[in-house]
Amino acid sequence: MLKVVDLHAYYGKSHILQGVNFDVAEGEIVSLLGRNGVGRSTTCKAIMGDVPPVGEVLFRGRDIAGMKPHEIAQLGIGYVPENRDIFPSLTVRQNMELGMKKAGQEGRWKMKDLFEMFPNLGRRADTAGGVLSGGEQQMLTMCRCLMGDPDLIMIDEPTEGLAPKMVEQVGMLLSEIAGKGLSILLVEQKLSIAMDISHRVYVMGHGHMVFEGTPDDLRARADVREEWLEV
Repeated sequence: MLKVVDLHAYYGKSHILQGVNFDVAEGEIVSLLGRNGVGRSTTCKAIMGDVPPVGEVLFRGRDIAGMKPHEIAQLGIGYVPENRDIFPSLTVRQNMELGMKKAGQEGRWKMKDLFEMFPNLGRRADTAGGVLSGGEQQMLTMCRCLMGDPDLIMIDEPTEGLAPKMVEQVGMLLSEIAGKGLSILLVEQKLSIAMDISHRVYVMGHGHMVFEGTPDDLRARADVREEWLEV
C-alpha cells in the first residue's frame, strides 16, 4: 500500500532523512522505532507533504511525493501528529466533524461508534476541546483523523505523556483500526506497545533504517536494541 524509496528530507542545510526505505502492506501495523532526533517524525511529515520530500513515496502505486497535504489526505492517508493540533475553542463534536472529507458524510468510522468506544469523549461531546485532558485530546485527534475514512493512518507518538490506563486504550484503538482493514504506520517510543501490536518493526538511526523485522526478530537482537533504542 505504501512504499518509500530512497527518501531524503532537509531542514535548511541539515540533511535529516538520508535514504529512507520501507513499506507498509494493506491491513498491516508497522512501527517505526528509534531515539528522539533520528528522523522518525520527519519521515511522516515528508510522506504527508509537510516537509518537501526528495525520493519516491508510492501510495497504491502512485508517486505522491511533492503533492500538497490536503491532496494526499483526499487520496486516503490520515496523519495524527505528535502535537495533537486540536481546535481548542471548538467542541469535541465540531473537531470530529472537521475530520470528514465531505461535510455530513461519514465513512467506515461513525461518530456514534467512536463515542461508544470512548465514552469520555461522548460525555463531553459538547465541551470545548481545549479543556480536555491530554489523554482525551489524543483520543480526539485520532478519532478526528478516522472521521476522514483513511485507508492508511500515520500516528506519531500517540502514548507520549499518557497515563498507563490511557496507553492501554490507545493500544486497543490501534488494534481496532487494524481490524477494520486499515494500515498503520506507528511512530512510538514505548517498545512494549509497539512490540505487542505490530506485524513488523523498523528501527531508524541517523536518518536511515538500521533494522527491519518482526517483533520477535527484534527481541532476539539485543545488539540492535542496545545500540539504537536503549538509553
